[in-house]
Amino acid sequence: MPKFSDIKFPGECATLPDGFWSAVDVWAKKPHVVNKRLCGAKETQGKDAVDGDGDGARFLSDAPAAELPGEVLSFLTGKVSSARAHGEDRPRSSTVRTLIPKVNSYGTSLPKEVVLRDFGRQQVTFLPLEEDAEGRVSLKEGNIYQIQLCHEDGEGWSLELHVLTPDAWFSDGVAYPRLPWLTSDLLPKLVRWATECKSSEFKSTLSLLPVEKYSLVYQQLKDKYKAMVKVWPEVTDPEKFVYEDVAIATYLLVLWAEEREEKGLAARQSFVDLGCGNGLLVHILTSEGHPGTGVDVRRRKIWDMYGAQTLLEEKAITPGESSLFPGADWLIGNHSDELTPWIPIIAARSSYSCRYFVLPCCFFDFYGKYQRRQCKKSQYKEYIDFIAEVSQVSGFNTEEDCLRIPSTKRVCLVGKSRNYLLSDEAEAEQRRAHYIQSRQATPGLTVQRSDIRNDGYCCHGSITSGSSWGAGFQPRDRVEMVRNCATLPRDLVDGVVLQVAKVLLGMTVDDGGGCSADWNRGGSLSVSEVAGLLEQETLQLLKKECGGLQTLLKNNHQVFRVEGGRVYMRDWRDGKSCRANPKRKPVAPGALKTRSCWFHAHHPQGCPLQAEHCAFAHGPGDLRPSTRPLKKIKNDVFR
Repeated sequence: MPKFSDIKFPGECATLPDGFWSAVDVWAKKPHVVNKRLCGAKETQGKDAVDGDGDGARFLSDAPAAELPGEVLSFLTGKVSSARAHGEDRPRSSTVRTLIPKVNSYGTSLPKEVVLRDFGRQQVTFLPLEEDAEGRVSLKEGNIYQIQLCHEDGEGWSLELHVLTPDAWFSDGVAYPRLPWLTSDLLPKLVRWATECKSSEFKSTLSLLPVEKYSLVYQQLKDKYKAMVKVWPEVTDPEKFVYEDVAIATYLLVLWAEEREEKGLAARQSFVDLGCGNGLLVHILTSEGHPGTGVDVRRRKIWDMYGAQTLLEEKAITPGESSLFPGADWLIGNHSDELTPWIPIIAARSSYSCRYFVLPCCFFDFYGKYQRRQCKKSQYKEYIDFIAEVSQVSGFNTEEDCLRIPSTKRVCLVGKSRNYLLSDEAEAEQRRAHYIQSRQATPGLTVQRSDIRNDGYCCHGSITSGSSWGAGFQPRDRVEMVRNCATLPRDLVDGVVLQVAKVLLGMTVDDGGGCSADWNRGGSLSVSEVAGLLEQETLQLLKKECGGLQTLLKNNHQVFRVEGGRVYMRDWRDGKSCRANPKRKPVAPGALKTRSCWFHAHHPQGCPLQAEHCAFAHGPGDLRPSTRPLKKIKNDVFR
């Protein structure tokens, strides 16, 4: 049959042909990874796609049986060369996928397609269905296309795209993009997936929920709470945190709705959010009818905006008998830091019916920073497995899922039911207590703060303090100290900068130094070599800061460029210097300059740029302090 387009595979491609079917599964089950206007797809199993010897005229699915027109049947069973159809005649199968748009413009009749996999011919065909006003389903002859894996001797592997009626192709811009999109976007993705043939460490996104319900609720909540972005009073990125909390709230609302339907519950589930941070998740869940409370060690400005119906409490959570929640249906730990491994324990001890949801971020054990034990896994996967182990020991049947949020840490764990009977509670409690004790290998172990991120995008803080459960636990301070070298004494920083710069500028060409247009741009040193230049007292101060010496050098990006573990003098005339701020615009005439030029003051040859071209002031006469009030440095590293 005539092909619409094709694309070649690079090299021998040892992953084929199995990799082809892995790629087909991605496109059939997760079309949203390519078509960004889709939220996902719901795939239901069908029966055998064709009858007998493959020339049957019916396919069976969850839709009524439909007669295949002759041209469609010919399209499905067209003659193929023996090179393409070599090997045994493997079975054929069919599924029906329902495409779920991000913004639903289809009403209740979402677009559906029958996906026919012909393993013998190495081809997959997509046949759209349409439903009339009376609910009768029939084959839609437009938009039928087929993707086939081909292998010709001496020519290698290729993917061919066949379209039954290209002239009748209809694009609605959502479920059905323009026909050339299949060639320009879909086929290259399929080739990449087929050659990579990777298996993820984690479950598929939204594997525990009906995607169509999630999509509907998410759009409703997004429209309802998007105004929060414009009034966000915290120093953190409003778009990231607002839409992330909307997505997490959507997940919980759908999860809880499914639970009510499954268990026949009438009342909406209650909750307690431990380490609620900015409290937006609590506000959304409460506004959607779920009674609950948020607790955090430190009050946020935004709390005052929610109103009295959103219950938020400023206090530390203690992993002990005084911090149990027997009246709560669910405990939530959303980036709950030190409290993360304790949440399954607290939920299990609160009541037999208490469930939990936890979204781990930073890596904490019960009494300090989590120590890696398995090098064969990624650190993140190992930590998720650790929390799952805690959950299992706590007595939960633990489920894992992957959220659809703008974060690299998006794997959640859910404990909805127990793995023991209520009558065995005493035995289960003994297991919990023994496990907690076994994790305290070194009594009095404290959390290493220098290893915790301090960029405002990671955690929003759940602070715990010692009790009979957590003897030896070191709680976090109420006020998070800034440890990014920004609060070091100015004379100390200036002294380190000048000392390092003199050594770099003093290096000869043979030492790795050099000049550019007769201006000495110095040599380069590794960060460890730079550390060897400094006194021990200075190094000890830097070790207490996040990132230490390297952070100090990067903070002084006007003077230094740090790449690949090596330190260079910055030359503002070349392109590498602009990488510090690729959006930097040329200095406008009369532009306000509030910082002095280090090179003008300290470089033996002065600044390589003329004053009118330099973003920094060349002397007191060029320095014009800003009349705008400076932003107060805030210790808000949480949400």
